[in-house]
Amino acid sequence: MDKNLRFEDILVGTEIPPLVKLPTMQHLMMWAEASGDNNPIHYDKNFAVGAGLPGVVVPGQLVMAFLGQMVTDWLGQRGELERLSVSYKGMNFSGDTITCRGAIEDITDGLVTIAVWAENPLGEKTVIGTAAVKKRSRL
Repeated sequence: MDKNLRFEDILVGTEIPPLVKLPTMQHLMMWAEASGDNNPIHYDKNFAVGAGLPGVVVPGQLVMAFLGQMVTDWLGQRGELERLSVSYKGMNFSGDTITCRGAIEDITDGLVTIAVWAENPLGEKTVIGTAAVKKRSRL
């Protein structure tokens, strides 16, 4: 969040700064190890291709984590992430850029709702959802 922008000055419709990620095979292997998600489509290219996929699939939960990072990077110390929920609409693949985007959707009783989504290199929304943030009671 811009250090000069006050939480109270956030407006509906405002886009938050995007976050661009380029997950490598090393990232995906580290994610598999840390998360316990050992589905080989997430780290074994031969297996993924053998399963009819064009390549290794980036885990949806990792893309969701990228969306959470985008929101918390924007928030900084001014607020807290209350909720993040997503739906998976498509796949992202290793080596492809994932662009995370968001826009303020609603402001009610100190709770800011943000529409969030991730796009593949074709601009298709592969993950969509909402995040809710609130102002910290003390800075």
